[in-house]
Amino acid sequence: MKRVATGTLIPLFFIAACGGSGNSFNEENEPPPTATGLAIDANNAMAVAGAAYNAAVESGELASLAGTTGLTANKTTGSSKPLAQARIKSLLGNIVQKVSLGTDVYDCLSTGTISVTIDVVDPLVLATGALSVDDSFLIEYSNCDDGAGEVIDGTIDMTVTAFDGDLFSGLYDMTMAMVVTALQVTTPTDVMSSNGDATARLNLLGSPYAEASVSGTSMTIDYNSFSDSIRDYSSMQTVDAGQAESPYTLVAQGTLTTTRLAAGSVDYSTPVIFAGIGFNYPHTGEFFVVGANSSVRLVVDNDVDVHIDIDLNGDDVIDQTIVTTWAELTSM
Repeated sequence: MKRVATGTLIPLFFIAACGGSGNSFNEENEPPPTATGLAIDANNAMAVAGAAYNAAVESGELASLAGTTGLTANKTTGSSKPLAQARIKSLLGNIVQKVSLGTDVYDCLSTGTISVTIDVVDPLVLATGALSVDDSFLIEYSNCDDGAGEVIDGTIDMTVTAFDGDLFSGLYDMTMAMVVTALQVTTPTDVMSSNGDATARLNLLGSPYAEASVSGTSMTIDYNSFSDSIRDYSSMQTVDAGQAESPYTLVAQGTLTTTRLAAGSVDYSTPVIFAGIGFNYPHTGEFFVVGANSSVRLVVDNDVDVHIDIDLNGDDVIDQTIVTTWAELTSM
């Protein structure tokens, strides 16, 4: 068998279950649809805001845990931005160059295997570094340990729906439909399992400036002690790795149901786009979470501090404000 690092095979598109635009407290943008069930109050407002923000970026975090390259969200650094451009340029180019058409099985660097099945509409197009609509990639992990402290098991099935550019140079604009089935990542301290669907677009034509967007009808991520389910979600992330500070942006919207909170769901959106530098938390932006006749609005003060405005009864009046930090919020 061939031997390969999992980082070259896990799709860049497993990025973020988040994105879009929304509204809060009488702003001009249209608000997200009102969720039912969870009433937000002064006691749970911070937990609600933290859980919703974490949910908005946790699929990207899953990509980071899985050892992928590309757009990720990392709780340790607080980043919701792509990683270094050098690591994202030729991901699918690597797949095409390493894997023959049909099915090939690879030994992971430590233990386990990866099975990659490529089914292309036109092999001649693929040979030129391009993909065709309906080309598909089925990636199956079997207890794959790449020696980085993570064991991966499960399946990701991807089908190309649009493509422009060149895989081998890393300059392309591509959209894929994805289905994630029982994708489990095990570390010494965590077990995380995901199931769901996504449509993802990655635009690297302006590299080192990159854009990535993800949307889907549902995604469920089970952790050691809780489970998050998001539905009708979408996201948009950008990064400019050509600038020394690597500025990034993020917008997110969706509906979250989580066992971290009491029964019920909340809708989240970003009425003001998140923006940040490098691996820091965002230094500007707002995040709006709507519950049952109540809401919270996360306002970014800087890349360390935030405050949360609470509307307890849906009258668009701020009833209470909590001053906190990014670190405390994302630990919820």
